This record gives sequence, C-alpha cells and structure tokens, in this order.
Amino acid sequence: MPQQSVPPSSAWAPTLRRSVRLFRAFRLEQTRPDVFYGALAEDSVGHLSEYADLAGSRMLDVGGGPGYFRRAFEDAGATYFALDADAGELSGLGEISPRTVLGSGMQLPFGDGTFDVCYSSNVLEHVSEPWRMADEMVRVTRPGGITFISYTVWFGPWGGHETAPWHYLGGRRARRRYRRAHGHEPKNRFGESLFAVTVRAGLDWAREQTDAEVLDVVPRYNPRAARWLTYVPVVREVVTWNLVIVLRRR
Repeated sequence: MPQQSVPPSSAWAPTLRRSVRLFRAFRLEQTRPDVFYGALAEDSVGHLSEYADLAGSRMLDVGGGPGYFRRAFEDAGATYFALDADAGELSGLGEISPRTVLGSGMQLPFGDGTFDVCYSSNVLEHVSEPWRMADEMVRVTRPGGITFISYTVWFGPWGGHETAPWHYLGGRRARRRYRRAHGHEPKNRFGESLFAVTVRAGLDWAREQTDAEVLDVVPRYNPRAARWLTYVPVVREVVTWNLVIVLRRR
C-alpha cells in the first residue's frame, strides 16, 4: 500500500516550507481557529486536487462544522455539501449555509454513489465507530470518485487535543486532570467525543476494505520525503500527527 502512486501536481507539493507553515498555524487551533482552519482549507484544496478535478464536482464534507472549508472548495469550483452531527458547530460562524445537513457520519443520509468527492478532516477520531464512518464515506462516493479521509492520530503529540500531552498517560486520566486544572470538562471528552484512533488501524482498514482502490496513505503535515515513516511500527504512531487515506471508488 498504496496500490497506485499519484504524481504530485505542479500547483501543490508537500514541502518542508509547507509543513512549517501548517505547524505554525496549528498552534492557533484553539485560540484562532479561523487562522488554522483557513490555512488548512487552502492546503486541502491543493492536496485534494492531486487526485480529483474539483471544478464542477459535487462534494460532501463529513463533519464540515461551521464552514471554514466551504469558501475554499467553492472557490475551486466544487458544489459543496456539509454534514455535521452538531447544530451548534454548523452555526458557529453565524447563519447555517445552504446545502448543509444535520446527521451522523456513521449513517450518512445519502444514497450510494451520490458524490464525486467525499472528504473529511479531523473528524474520525471524534466518532465511536470510525471505520464505520469510513465505510459510509466510500459508499456515498460514485464509482471513479475520490474519498479523502484525514484524522488526528492518538499517539501523536496532539492526539489528546487540549488534554495533550497528558493523553500519553491515558485518555481518561488526561480528561480528569484537565477537569481538575480548569474547573470544567474539555471540549473533546475522551470516551464520548474523542477516541483513540491509530495509524495501524487506518492501514488495516484501508487494506481490508474492498470497495475502493487505495491511492495514497500519507502523514498529512509532514514533507513528502517523510512518508516512509508511515510504515515503521511504533515510530509512525508518534511522529504522524495526522494521517490521510485517499481512495478511488470501484
């Protein structure tokens, strides 16, 4: 794996400079989400364009949240649909945008093969059955279409989200520590809205599913030269902040 490599486009490349820019923006995820998610949205358009022509495509963003990605994908020519399980998240930037659906990523309310592109960023670790959601994303992608799944790796430096780095001592312990330190629960509550999802689990799912061809499995924020780390057991779990799995629907 990957079964087929896809050459990089001239418009986007996972260079060291890009990695540094994303890591700097990542530091603002909690305090300035517009900065981080704006940078990530722009980068996502370039990354996804490696595998699909977004112009004129019908795409679904699973866990689209308040809409940071909508403008970037619409500017690229896509007809953008967003789904989220939380109405509060969807309205985070004000009025809920058109083509927005309230529903579960583990049971997508769309027919088979509805979308040219099915995309999800940093959502898989927030659902109790992540690989059921991955299966659903493949299901609603049309034959020949692209499924792009990106998730935060549990044993990476940010696996515990705002409870990091204490998640290395256990998710529940980190959650209790955060509650004692701050007087309230973290936004991402281990066992309820945050789960331990690993690189190994993603590789296993990609290898075992049969409905799509695996095009790429890459660490999202790392330079392209570091992709080999994805296949080194134990090390990959720590150095891969975020894993991307790209598939083409059969």
